[in-house]
Amino acid sequence: MEILNLLKSAVNGEDRGVSPVIGVILMVAITVILAAVIATFVLGLGDSLSNTAPQASFSCDSTDVTMTGGDELTVDNLEWGNGNSISGISGDTWTAGETATAPSVGDSNIIWKDQGQSATVFEGC
Repeated sequence: MEILNLLKSAVNGEDRGVSPVIGVILMVAITVILAAVIATFVLGLGDSLSNTAPQASFSCDSTDVTMTGGDELTVDNLEWGNGNSISGISGDTWTAGETATAPSVGDSNIIWKDQGQSATVFEGC
């Protein structure tokens, strides 16, 4: 009944009682947003956002796979689609312009693995 009186007074041009209602709505909204942010960190959902697969582009010719751009890839975190490690890259990282040779034409997919996560960064030719 009190809400009905507030609505009637608002329609009649009286402003009494409108501010407390808006204040309560704002406090509830802030509480819900804070609860969502805290729950995200408590449940560890924020950690998984920072550990995403790298983005890179490749081109291939038969079994030769050349990185054409994107993030530098740590070779220790990469393997071919058949599970073999990637070799032939100079240094610890695969950068644009470097070429690796896949074991066979069907195994030229490149899989990235790190801390229990994996993703296909290149679906071979």
